[in-house]
Amino acid sequence: MGAELVLLSRISFRGNVITGPRLHALLALLAEDLRAGCGTGRLVEGLWPEARPEHPVKAVQILISRARAQLGAEVIASTPTGYRLTLTEQQVDATALAAAAAEAQRSARAGEHLAALAAAEAGIVLCQGIEPAAGDDPVARLRARLAGLGPDLARIRALALARLGRHAEAVGPLAALVEERPRDEELLAELLRAEAATAGPSAALERFERYRRSLRAELGADPGEPLRQAHRELLRATQPAVRRGVPQEPNPLLGREEDLRRVAELLRTSRVTSIVGTGGLGKTRLAHAVSRAPEHRLVHLVELAGIGADEEVAPAVAAELGADLGDPVRGLTRILAGGALLVLDNCEHVVRGAAELVRALVALTPELRVLTTSRTPLGLTSEAVYPLPELSLPATVELFTQRARAARPEVELPEDTVAELCRRLDGLPLAVELAAARVRLLSVAQIARRLDDRFSLLAGGSRDAPPRHHTLRAALEWSWALLAPRGQRALRTLSVFPGGFTAESAASVLGATEVLADLTHLADQSLIKVVDTPLGTRFRMLEAVREFGARQRAAAGEEDAVTAGFLGWATEVGRSWHEDVFGADPLTASELIRAEHDNLAHALRLAVDRGHPQAAVAAAALLATLGLVDNNHLRMLRASDLCAPVLARYRPEPELLEVTRTAAVLCSLFNFQGRGLRAGRALLALRRLPPGSPDSPVRAFALVLTKSVETLGADDEVLRELRERPEPLLAAAAEFMAGYLWERDGVPERALRCTGRMLARLPPDVPLLRILAMVRLAELNLQLDRAQTALQESQTALRELEGLGLSADFVGTRVGVMLANLHLGAVDEAEQWLPPAEDAEATYQEMFRLGVGGAILLSRGQIEEGLAVLRRLSGPAWSVQPENWALEAQGVTVAAHAQHGRLDLVADLAETLPARLAELLAVPAGPGTTVEEFPVCGVLLVALALVRLERGHPAVAARMIALAERFRFSRAFQPTMSGARITGIAERADQAAYRQARLDYAGRSQLELQAAARALVELVSG
Repeated sequence: MGAELVLLSRISFRGNVITGPRLHALLALLAEDLRAGCGTGRLVEGLWPEARPEHPVKAVQILISRARAQLGAEVIASTPTGYRLTLTEQQVDATALAAAAAEAQRSARAGEHLAALAAAEAGIVLCQGIEPAAGDDPVARLRARLAGLGPDLARIRALALARLGRHAEAVGPLAALVEERPRDEELLAELLRAEAATAGPSAALERFERYRRSLRAELGADPGEPLRQAHRELLRATQPAVRRGVPQEPNPLLGREEDLRRVAELLRTSRVTSIVGTGGLGKTRLAHAVSRAPEHRLVHLVELAGIGADEEVAPAVAAELGADLGDPVRGLTRILAGGALLVLDNCEHVVRGAAELVRALVALTPELRVLTTSRTPLGLTSEAVYPLPELSLPATVELFTQRARAARPEVELPEDTVAELCRRLDGLPLAVELAAARVRLLSVAQIARRLDDRFSLLAGGSRDAPPRHHTLRAALEWSWALLAPRGQRALRTLSVFPGGFTAESAASVLGATEVLADLTHLADQSLIKVVDTPLGTRFRMLEAVREFGARQRAAAGEEDAVTAGFLGWATEVGRSWHEDVFGADPLTASELIRAEHDNLAHALRLAVDRGHPQAAVAAAALLATLGLVDNNHLRMLRASDLCAPVLARYRPEPELLEVTRTAAVLCSLFNFQGRGLRAGRALLALRRLPPGSPDSPVRAFALVLTKSVETLGADDEVLRELRERPEPLLAAAAEFMAGYLWERDGVPERALRCTGRMLARLPPDVPLLRILAMVRLAELNLQLDRAQTALQESQTALRELEGLGLSADFVGTRVGVMLANLHLGAVDEAEQWLPPAEDAEATYQEMFRLGVGGAILLSRGQIEEGLAVLRRLSGPAWSVQPENWALEAQGVTVAAHAQHGRLDLVADLAETLPARLAELLAVPAGPGTTVEEFPVCGVLLVALALVRLERGHPAVAARMIALAERFRFSRAFQPTMSGARITGIAERADQAAYRQARLDYAGRSQLELQAAARALVELVSG
């Protein structure tokens, strides 16, 4: 997305040209520091450098007013000392260029060459658009300063290309830069390497020699050490390659291209590089591939797995290389002095001996490079550690497919089943190969089902593999044996966390004062991975490691004690965090909960199974809160259903009263939305709790919910009294409930007014409730066919969410934007808000993604493709969804096929709709009715009407459509469910019958409408 405020090529805002040189100067000055802005004195000095106005402060104010008139009042904000732009640095081209240059320089210094390249190229594009400005005004100075970044960015780009191994792309830019900067030896060194890779070593050597002679002639000096090092590399490249002990691989190395590149880069910049990772990750295979790279002309590879003690390392390596065994270090030094790559494979069990040998050799041989593979680093100052990551899912699938075909060429490999199996194999090549070998006797589906006992399943490795790689258990037992007793206890205990953990979480279950030492020990043995997150450092285990730890825990008889500690952790986390999301900083609170989601879900299941109500309500409170933030109703449904029986029996301790109240409130609210206003177990539990002052969102909703809600009407006296209370949160909660009830009763206009009053009563320090109100306003306006207003409300909510740093999915904001655009016919805009398919679960979010995707295709005239997408909505994946969502999807699918004359494709589905609608209509309207039920009934009536019309019954079809309109049929999926389109169909089918039906159904109550619908359904069913 381009910048909104353009200062470099022209002066414009959102495509509109800004006129007036003084305004140009003002914007240039304000852009110098977006965060702090510019003081009034500095503005006066910069805007009127020679003749100051008579009233300078007033003159600035007038200019600011003019600027706001052209840009918008919200773009320039006042500060205590002056003014500032409210735009982000990416919204202003000048600051975007400065930020790109800073990021390019930072990444280059850190050796992050891909990031440096991306930032440099982004900055170069902006530099190329700079229009020179005459004079010495703020705009000219700004452009001149930023134009000066161009050469530096070009240099960073050229170096990054070379260091990424993209030599063909790098040669031209490097040569041009060396021409401009002939004494820049860093550029020249990379040019020599690039030329050697593209034109051959002789061309690069010739260029070096020319430079050496010119330097000696002009300055009497020699090239610097980095350039001489590049020269030595070129000389070695002309020597014949010798690789001792490096085997040829039996099959291709898959998915490790980036790892090869990064290890090669480390070997160029570090004397010692260690590839570390857990057993079975492929460290040895990667080291072999690195050893065969063309730039390494002399390689010695020594396998240390058979060495039994630290003191045996040096003699064993000396013997392998043919060195003097009387003094192994000195003998090795003589052999390696001319420069070589020494590869020491499998060092973890003799790490002290390997480290002592490597330290001595590095000190005595300046040209030597050492590559080690180990489960733990050597711990040397000369060492660069490369933690080998797991294989990506595509690479895992490719490896499994290749090895399975090799094991049984005719084996069936269903794409989805293979992907799901590979997803559970941790990206461990050893596990993948062992699983693939099982296809000799089992199908892929059978292997996947048996993976719960992976240590029995993943056994029987190939005969040419070392014994520790014959089974997955053996690979992990090798690491287990290297742990100290404290490390073994830590692994047993921490494997209780399925979703990773923080140091604080680890301390709470280990009960240890030196938890960092334990974590360091596990990390050093590659049994946990260290992951940096915006919230701080987390640690995670591969699933195989976690399962191994769980087995060791069970064998040690520690299951009950560890589980108790884990549930205690969940209880404390829930007690501490349960109300934070509803406060002024919901982002941090929701991200904390999201990071612990898998752990909390596990804790909830364990707590229910083991009768631990404290942990159950604490975990349920946080999971339900996260379900609300992410608009994930399936998550809320699971939490509610698991926790409700616990809530019904639990009498909380005083310190857990409020977290219990949170769980009960959220479960009750969700039940009301999905199951109608019934007094469920969560609500009964809420009523038993001691009342609290309605000074927080949770306690305000609790008070409203405890007032006999299941018997309330929208205009009930009790609810009216609560809506008039002076406490703002209580009044807002009551307005929310009244709006819900009016919507349930089919009066969205009054629901809209209640929701507006809710928003007006809410204070600014409860941002999520305010956004909830905005989203409800958008929903209700969409029901009333006010799509433009609905879009504006949704966009306001989006801006609020963006300001908080929250996802657009909160309480369905993304869905609201999609549907409003769809109603307005803005299909491209609607498509932009589709969630990516790979991130969507089989939830109602995925239902909307498919439904909107199908509607967009239909709108574009891609009828067959759109109908095919909609047919997926009636598939078995939706059987886990609440009934109303699945029924609406099925009704829309039938209606769309009928409108396009393709009912034959959904004939079976169409036959089921009368019975499904009859079941829905059998429940009388009242407290048990949800807000979705009547609109869903309306959708099914429309679908049945179109089926009857197709079968030659236009009068019945017209009456059904008239009745569907009284049911306020859901119009989410446009254009299929467009009100104008459906009305037009009824008018064309039988105008007289349609208009008479509208008169007949006008003014009828919901119960009467249900009776009329039942009669019509019975008619068509008969």
